[in-house]
Amino acid sequence: MTPEEYLEGQVLLIDKPLKWSSFQAVNKLKYLLINKVGLPKKFKIGHAGTLDPLASGLLLICTGKFTKRIAELQGQAKEYTGTFYIGATTPSYDLETEIDATFPTAHIDEDLIHETVKQFLGEIDQKPPIFSAIKKDGKRLYEHARAGEEVEITSRKTTIHEFEITRIALPEIDFRVVCSKGTYIRSLAYDFGKAMNSGSHLTVLRRTKIGDYDVKNAIDVTLFEDNLKSNS
Repeated sequence: MTPEEYLEGQVLLIDKPLKWSSFQAVNKLKYLLINKVGLPKKFKIGHAGTLDPLASGLLLICTGKFTKRIAELQGQAKEYTGTFYIGATTPSYDLETEIDATFPTAHIDEDLIHETVKQFLGEIDQKPPIFSAIKKDGKRLYEHARAGEEVEITSRKTTIHEFEITRIALPEIDFRVVCSKGTYIRSLAYDFGKAMNSGSHLTVLRRTKIGDYDVKNAIDVTLFEDNLKSNS
């Protein structure tokens, strides 16, 4: 692809690896496009929706004039797959922090799991995790959390369009979810455990779709770099 094509605007489908932040992925592509393709240092580039470092999968990176489409792309429905670990919670609702409480699971069977799913379909009230980047009193929530400060978090409306259980092997439950912008799957994990009179946290998360964009058509960052080398 020519520098002009990147500047005119592209939506690059990247399969973000685990442990990378979305910011790191954008910076890596920016570096490659400047140094391997010859784009000007101040060309526009940005992602359409953060993916946590502990999640893998689809990251849409917009270049040039298509950075104007970021807000529109962020608003599209997203599909995720992953795993809930039932019977224990963590302060971050995922593996970023250690288990802080354990709960009984002997009463949980397939019927209860499938019945509980129904409670989360449609519009729901959801509280974001305290370990999140949302701002409260001028600071991000995770900054309050790491400082050990108590913060009142208000719930927000979000929509779960589809929620399917794909594997039950307690203490693990695999799922597929299609949801609206602003849904925290970590919070869904936490609330799901609570709704079964137990606890739960998220151990695996992969974003598979954003609107009509599918991770099957995405490219790994390393492969993107290799392709640039082979074309240069």
